[in-house]
Parts: sequence; C-alpha cells; structure tokens
Amino acid sequence: MHISDFRTDCVTRPTEAMYQAMMTAPVGDDVLGDDPTVRKLEIFAAQLTGKEAALFVPTGTMGNSICLKAQTRDGDEILVEELSHIYTHELSHLSVISRVLPRPVRSERGVMDLDDLKQRLSRRSIVTGKTTLVCLEDTHNFWGGRAIPIDHIREVSSIAREGDLRVHLDGARIFNAQVATGVPVADYAAYADTIMFCLSKGLSAPIGSVIAGPSEVIDEGRFIRKMLGGGMRQVGVIAACGLVALETMVERLADDHRRAKWLAEELAQMPGITVDPAQVDTNIVIFGLNHPRFDAEELVSRLAEIGIWSLAISPAAVRFVTHKDVDDSDVERAVDALQRLLSV
Repeated sequence: MHISDFRTDCVTRPTEAMYQAMMTAPVGDDVLGDDPTVRKLEIFAAQLTGKEAALFVPTGTMGNSICLKAQTRDGDEILVEELSHIYTHELSHLSVISRVLPRPVRSERGVMDLDDLKQRLSRRSIVTGKTTLVCLEDTHNFWGGRAIPIDHIREVSSIAREGDLRVHLDGARIFNAQVATGVPVADYAAYADTIMFCLSKGLSAPIGSVIAGPSEVIDEGRFIRKMLGGGMRQVGVIAACGLVALETMVERLADDHRRAKWLAEELAQMPGITVDPAQVDTNIVIFGLNHPRFDAEELVSRLAEIGIWSLAISPAAVRFVTHKDVDDSDVERAVDALQRLLSV
C-alpha cells in the first residue's frame, strides 16, 4: 500500500546527492576537533547565521538544551511562549538539565504579548530567581508553522537587551521562515544571542542540527554536548548531508508551502473542519475538527487504514505537514479521502 506520510517533516529521507556525499566525505574524530567535514559545516553555518561560531549536534532538542545550559545558571528564570516546542514537547530539559524555571508568556498565534512579557521579568530576590533569557520559536510549530514577523523578534530582543537578558531562537524550521518571508536567516539571528536550526525536517538530512552564537558560548556548548552524550566521532559522513541540505534544499521548501496552502484551501470547504488558509505560512496545517462521527484520533486512524498518515494533536485538532517526500498526488489522495470520510 502506498503511504502518504504527513505526520511530520522529520520523516524525510536523504537525497541521492546526500548518499553520494556520505560515501566520499573526509572524516576525522569530531570529539578531538579534527573532522574536516564537520568543521566545514560549522564554518558554513556560522556564516549563514552571521554568528562567530557554530556547533554540529545530533538533535534539535539537544541543541536547545545546550544553548540554555550555556547561558543560564541553576535557579534562573526564563521566558517562553505558552505553546513553544521547547516548553511543551522537549521532555522538561529546561528544568532537568538547565535547572531553570520557565515562565510562559501569552501570545497571539505565537506573537508574544509584550506587556505580559515585561510583567514576567523578575529580579533576583530572597524569594525569586532572576530572569536571564527569553526563548523565541520561528517558525512556530503549534501555531501552524507560522513565520513569526521579524519586527516582533526585534521588539522582544529590544526588551531583553534593556533588561540585560539573553535571547535564544529555536529556529528548527528557520529556513522555512526565510523562504516564506524573504528575510535571510542571518537577519532573524541578528536579534538573538544563539540560534538552533535543524538539518533534518524540510532540509531532508537524516540526522543533525546546528547551534550558532558567540565563540565563548559555543566553546562551552562543546563541553556540554560531550556531557550529554552528544560527542560524535567520524561524523563527517552525516555532516556531509547537512552541507548538501544547506546548499541544495532550501529553495525547494517553497513547494512544501504551496502544497500546504493548497491542502488548507481544500480542507476549509469540508464539513466539520475549521482552518483558515490565510494563516498557513509554511508547511504545517493544523485544523480543528467538530464532526458527528469522528474525533481527531478516530479520523487519523481511519485515514491510516488507507495509507494516509497524520497526527492528532488534541481530541479536536489534526496536523498535516508537507515535505519533499509527499507530492501533489499525495495531497490529492488526502483531500479525496477526507472528503469521502467527512461527507458520510
């Protein structure tokens, strides 16, 4: 049975160019700092983000964890958007590894309420920790892949600077934001001390993320990576895929965005579904479901029976994510199946 896998863009498979790059990549021992392909990737990533240095890490979650651990101390408070991935879906590493207290900030579809942000700033006292860092996410996963406006990121950064706070940008899908808005990644990163982005997801590398920032933070991050078990050896065979991803896979993200918009436009016409196509900026479509026959889990299960995979993210919401391994025919299959199921 043909599978149309819309669960996430994390399921993307390497391209043929990536397989070829794996076979020919020069390698060394990255823990000892002498893998030439990893070094090439890190230098390139630092240039793309406009940062002094970069570090190749196994996963985005580890990358976020390293950035926070390197820029905070035990007992600090940090500010996070209320539905941010780093707060809701990364196994509480904020508290377990960095040992900080996250304070969620209200938002309008991922754009933080600046008054609420200011009110949650805390100075160290006998009963409170000091707020030392603000986390941003762009694009925003659980607000339907929204590309957070750079003007908002600039405003948050300005507030942070006034309060002597650092800023971390969870840019797992920041290249989707670049393609959607035309704003270069380096411009987004300029308003953050550190940034993390994924080489997997839409860019289709099999493994890996990168963090970038000031040299002293990245140097500290290298030690934290080893402490967390992320020290890798002849990993140039994987870093080579990351180079191919950055060199060849960014512009094609526009195809994913087009398919997501198309899917949302079709969904908006179906009974029991609530979605606004105008709010689909990139490759994630989250729709509300209010149907007499199905809740979200039941609908996802029925779709899976015919080879269309998606995710229920709540009892009344379903997520579809487009990526290079689903094409126009997969979108058509999904639309046809949903029309049949929801019209019964």
